[in-house]
Amino acid sequence: MAGGEQHVSIWSNPERQGRGPRPAFSRAQITEAAIRIADAEGLEAASMRRIAADLGTGAMSLYRYVPSREDLVELMADHVLLEMGIPERPSGDWRADLTLVAENTRAVWLRHTWLAGLRRSRATLGPNRLRLVEFAFGALDVGIPIDDMLTLLEILNGYVEHAVRGEIEWMREMRQSGMTPERWMAQSAPYVRELLDSGRYPMFERVVRDARMPHMSGEEQFRCGLERVLDCIAGALPDPS
Repeated sequence: MAGGEQHVSIWSNPERQGRGPRPAFSRAQITEAAIRIADAEGLEAASMRRIAADLGTGAMSLYRYVPSREDLVELMADHVLLEMGIPERPSGDWRADLTLVAENTRAVWLRHTWLAGLRRSRATLGPNRLRLVEFAFGALDVGIPIDDMLTLLEILNGYVEHAVRGEIEWMREMRQSGMTPERWMAQSAPYVRELLDSGRYPMFERVVRDARMPHMSGEEQFRCGLERVLDCIAGALPDPS
């Protein structure tokens, strides 16, 4: 940050300080209003001014509760994780637990597509994120070093986020252009035939002629890829026998 300013996490600041008058709003109310607006109109629409109008107050008054835009987005991203329905503790079946995490993450992102636009280099430490971390690491706590857990969960998270971002971008493009997968394939067919007839792209020809994934639904594609990722994770774990 400019001038060496230190970022102070919103989670390290208590919501209510001292004995003063009872606050007119809670962080949860502000966060939920922001999420409603972002879901309907996109993240950029969820400005303090819009949120204040939704709550029937002035924009400046909200900065008493949420000091910055960065803090607001952090609150929003953590709040929607409540929807994942993560159990209190792992089941003992790491594959089932990580499947639950992956599929529920996809479901939350598809409901709140603005999440796909968030790209952060540093970890966030909200309560719902920490609960998810505890569950996922606990699921992989099967006798491997913590660094191996970090790496394997990064592989899983990388797959999930890449796959769902692509799905969301494709849905957005379809809404804007009216181009469905079927129409895109039909329009591309003459050029694809030229490429195949040239004989110069044998691997591309195999994709066109043999691959099933391009013809699957988004959910089927996601699950197919997820199974392969979980197989890779299984190969890095101790033999249970």
